Amino acid sequence: MTVHQPSTLAAARGEPSYVWRSGQDRRLHMIARWAKLHDAVILEAGCGVGAYSSQIRRHYSPHVEAFDLEVARVKEAQADTPHALVAAAEALPYRADLFDTILSNEVIEHVADDRAAVAEMVRTLKPGGRIVLFCPNRWYPVEQHGHYWRGQYHFGNTPLINYLPDRWRDKLAPHVRTYTARRVRRLFDDLPVRIVTHTRIFGGYDNIVRRFPRLGRALRTVLYALERTPLRVFGLSHLLVVEKVAQR
Repeated sequence: MTVHQPSTLAAARGEPSYVWRSGQDRRLHMIARWAKLHDAVILEAGCGVGAYSSQIRRHYSPHVEAFDLEVARVKEAQADTPHALVAAAEALPYRADLFDTILSNEVIEHVADDRAAVAEMVRTLKPGGRIVLFCPNRWYPVEQHGHYWRGQYHFGNTPLINYLPDRWRDKLAPHVRTYTARRVRRLFDDLPVRIVTHTRIFGGYDNIVRRFPRLGRALRTVLYALERTPLRVFGLSHLLVVEKVAQR
């Protein structure tokens, strides 16, 4: 298995899923629960190296489109997803009302204009189609996208940054957004969609499980149970599913 070190794009674009483990598999099952995948026309918005697109093509549908802003990542994704292309989220090269399902997995926080990116996803979605959006939760205790200190970027997890007031938080992590429930839902204001479900989920913690199997599995069991309680407010990510409604 190839070991990927943090790339030079880590600050600006985050790190995509390089390997397929239980955390990714769990999210794919969530997507399948809330949106059409079997034989559907699907877009992965911000595909990275194509991990999710590859799995969807393998298990659900051959009709998968994908895009990313970075040429090198798109080239890697094309090995399993031939229709992957280079594009900006704010100006998608697809016609309106095309896709049954659009997946956006931890991408919207990195784009230049998140509202424009969301509007483009809605435009290209069929009426009755669904967007499944994962993005960082403001109240997760750890910022996973690193931070800046004295002008230098430091990759890795940083506790409690997101609990600071915006003026301080945004100086330490100006390279990535994080979302409260209200903020992520407001992205869809005035767009022809209805909210199907909105919750928060915890991560896969596969690295902890690999290094400390018993502790990691116990931690994962506890955190997944918390998703069914009010303590899900501290989850790693928002899971927001919206459906496009037909316009008169």
